[in-house]
Amino acid sequence: MTFFWYDWAGYLGVALVLLAYFLLQAHRLQGHGLVYQLMNVLGAIGVILSLSFSAGPINWPAFLMQVAWIVIGVYGMVRGAARRREARERGRGAPSA
Repeated sequence: MTFFWYDWAGYLGVALVLLAYFLLQAHRLQGHGLVYQLMNVLGAIGVILSLSFSAGPINWPAFLMQVAWIVIGVYGMVRGAARRREARERGRGAPSA
């Protein structure tokens, strides 16, 4: 069996998603943390590459699930950045008059 770069991208993607979930369950990562979201987004990208470049017809349900995974992960990163920015602004306090 020959493995191409997109096969390895898919395997790595699956490993990243599963590792992220395991680390979440083991309380090593937080679900709203940047590392968890990045692992999921990068993992989904790897699976999409594997689905897109492999021979034969594309598995659309799997492809759409990975797109949703990316959208949700990006939403989580944007929301997390907004929360961190709000926390920094609260930490500075109101300017004194």
